[in-house]
Amino acid sequence: MKKLCIQHVLMLLLIVSPIAAIAQARQAERLALGTIPAYSVEVTYDKTSHIIFPSGIRYVDLGSDYIVADKAADAQNVLRVKAAVQEFAEETNFSVITEDGQFYGFNACYSSLPAEMSYNLATAGRAVSREQSADVQFEELGGPASLTGLLMETLYRNNKKEIRNIKSDSYGMTFRLKGIFVHQGRYYFHIELENDTYVPFVPDFITFTIADRKIAKRTVMQQKTLDLLRTYRPLLPVHGHTSERNIYLLDVFTLSEGQVLLIEAYEKNGGRSQVLKVKNSDLVRAKPLEKLTLKL
Repeated sequence: MKKLCIQHVLMLLLIVSPIAAIAQARQAERLALGTIPAYSVEVTYDKTSHIIFPSGIRYVDLGSDYIVADKAADAQNVLRVKAAVQEFAEETNFSVITEDGQFYGFNACYSSLPAEMSYNLATAGRAVSREQSADVQFEELGGPASLTGLLMETLYRNNKKEIRNIKSDSYGMTFRLKGIFVHQGRYYFHIELENDTYVPFVPDFITFTIADRKIAKRTVMQQKTLDLLRTYRPLLPVHGHTSERNIYLLDVFTLSEGQVLLIEAYEKNGGRSQVLKVKNSDLVRAKPLEKLTLKL
């Protein structure tokens, strides 16, 4: 009877072992399909390597103390990397998440004479960069940042004027609201700044503020400045007889009776600041983006 039990156990092991091996192989295969190929970079102690990304850098994680890295001053999409230890032998790694919701992995090894010191991922192209990156979901966006970026890019490329007569004309500048769109609890504001003079307009910052309509001019008043979740492009100078457009992302909101939304563009070292006044009736007529055709 005891011998029979051992035989049964052996038979069971013969049956279960291949099944377990197959399950492990399938699990490894599934993991391999989700692998993100890493970029390889060389770092050294006496020089700094620079990596340029297609979008601003949001997060950096280092695999060890062998390397140090941080964003370059006044450049949101440039990462500086160098060795913190001379002649380290073991390969290390680091990871980067960018504002457009992409995750990048890097393997770093030491070299006294690196073959390359600068890497430009911004010119690699969407198809190439996406092979070695992955979508990241930001909490404040309520979904993948890459989808938000595609929506903003498509709105920017379409460049349709959906709203009339919300504009400001002064000092040779025209500041206009071209459209308000809504998707998954977020507003997309399409705004244009046109320069009809030969004097460049250098924007300092743009604000979205809820204020009382009766005293919406520059006086002391109760007001609330709204937080911008994201912009499609950085603020660029508007050179003579040219225009610049941008898409601004905010959480959905509405206005109470007597309130107005002020969108203000401030000129750096200048007095040609512009302001738009948006009513609640304009906000509630925001167009949905559910049927928008994405340009991949």
